[in-house]
Amino acid sequence: MLRFLRIRNLAVIESVEVEFEPGFNVLTGETGAGKSIVVEAVGLLLGARASSDLVRTGETQATIEAMFEDHRGPGAGPVELIIRREITIQGRSRSFINGALATAVALRDLSRRLVELHGQHEHQALLDPSTHLLLIDEYAGLEREMIAVANKWSTVGTLRGQLDRSRMDAREKSARLDLIAFQLGEIDKAAPKPGEDDELAATKQVLASAERIQRLCEESYSSLYESDGAILSGLGGVWKRVGELATIDPQFAPYADARDGIKGQLEDLAFFLRSYSDGVDASPERLQQVEDRLALLERLKRKHGPTLQDVIDKGEALRREQAFLSGASEEAGELQRRLDEATDAFLQRARALSQARRSAALKFAAGIESMLAELAMARTRFEVRFNASELPPDAWNERGIDQAEFFLSANVGEDVRPLARIVSGGELSRVMLALKAMGAGAGETGQSRGQSRTLIFDEVDAGIGGRVADVVGTKLRELGGEFQVLCITHLPQIAAKATTHFHIDKRVRGTRTLTSVGRLDEHTRVDEIARMIGGAQVTDAAMSTARDLLAAGRVERPGRKAKAKGESESPWRRNT
Repeated sequence: MLRFLRIRNLAVIESVEVEFEPGFNVLTGETGAGKSIVVEAVGLLLGARASSDLVRTGETQATIEAMFEDHRGPGAGPVELIIRREITIQGRSRSFINGALATAVALRDLSRRLVELHGQHEHQALLDPSTHLLLIDEYAGLEREMIAVANKWSTVGTLRGQLDRSRMDAREKSARLDLIAFQLGEIDKAAPKPGEDDELAATKQVLASAERIQRLCEESYSSLYESDGAILSGLGGVWKRVGELATIDPQFAPYADARDGIKGQLEDLAFFLRSYSDGVDASPERLQQVEDRLALLERLKRKHGPTLQDVIDKGEALRREQAFLSGASEEAGELQRRLDEATDAFLQRARALSQARRSAALKFAAGIESMLAELAMARTRFEVRFNASELPPDAWNERGIDQAEFFLSANVGEDVRPLARIVSGGELSRVMLALKAMGAGAGETGQSRGQSRTLIFDEVDAGIGGRVADVVGTKLRELGGEFQVLCITHLPQIAAKATTHFHIDKRVRGTRTLTSVGRLDEHTRVDEIARMIGGAQVTDAAMSTARDLLAAGRVERPGRKAKAKGESESPWRRNT
């Protein structure tokens, strides 16, 4: 769950901090106020591609930071995760997870578990047909069957590889064994140890500065212990005077009591300086040994790396292959028998999974059609189309023997066509809303991922209004009971259903445009919804309608209670 978002120097945003709540959070504002920038900031945290154009004019770096609560399982307490993304004016980007540098892949993997962003142009996984089969499996609660099929397929792949290697002719096997012996001999002769290259690099740095280190150690030791004005000797007089002061004013007593500890620390430092200086080997021969060893490890890393651990792992893999090719493996006939058995076991599981998928797909499609009818897409036709016959062996994979794709027709009289080719941005958001509202993301069993997950909807209200907008708002509020929901909307019917309301405002200050995000209370919320109803000229009728909408949409707020006066403003500030 997204608890806190901080944006600095991103586009027109100079500095914005937003503390989100559980349940249904809504963001409103005039067109062009910067609502899309807030969504884009979350997208960047998900690993979206960064550009130097995103950095605010006149600044050198944009920063997006967020704190998430990740509930790992039933009964488990929340785990706080802090994710930060930095984008420089040169277009370079760095990501951090809990302060540690992270790759874009690691960021995407982590964020995928925490956030789903459904907008007009970004992160629309629903447009990728390869994800459709997974949605069916999740809806039907077939996760265990999926894992079983994947495990069976892994066994088939392993046996196929072993069989291929066992069928090498004598010449191929001999050539391969010669190459293995040469490569393994290189690695074994060097005998690299995990982390050795990092340790040697640190040692090299010390040895290259040995004379300077010895000089600094000797000078520091002398200042502490041996010179005429040695610090440790002079401290005796200081402590005597502090002791006299303590008898006059008790405020000096803590300092007098700490003198033995301070003296002990300084003595430890002096002895460490002397022993460290004595232990530094300043000989050119030792430095040359370290550099030669580093050069050898670097050559191995270039050939088998890129890391030293990769080199060590390569040695173990070569040793196993050498034993296999030298006769420690089973005969090809026995391997073929085991492969046939494994293939039969895979097919048995995959066919059962395929049957379950096709059966669930009918109910899945009917549910989507029913939900879309309530979301201003009446008479929409939705189908899940599978491959007509069993896929050929070369198309089998860890997901089984099926391919599936969603087809849709939003217009009467038009044939259904692939979802990715015909759906508009607003329609796509409502299809995803329908999926979430009917529990596709949690399975038919209704076991939700819960408030640990955040769903973000942008433009979910495109092309709708009136009664349908009210239905969409109700669906989003219902989703807020299972997930944390963030929604950008232009419709007062949807905004009135939210449990927490934020207003995004753009103003000109001096010669610069600034965007701000503010949390609305009951009074300012009436004003904002009235503006959404009536535009620039807010009438008494619009204010009355706004109050009626809020009264109709008011529900008990989920999650924690509102902050009391004087309470810490943000969980982020409690951790930074």
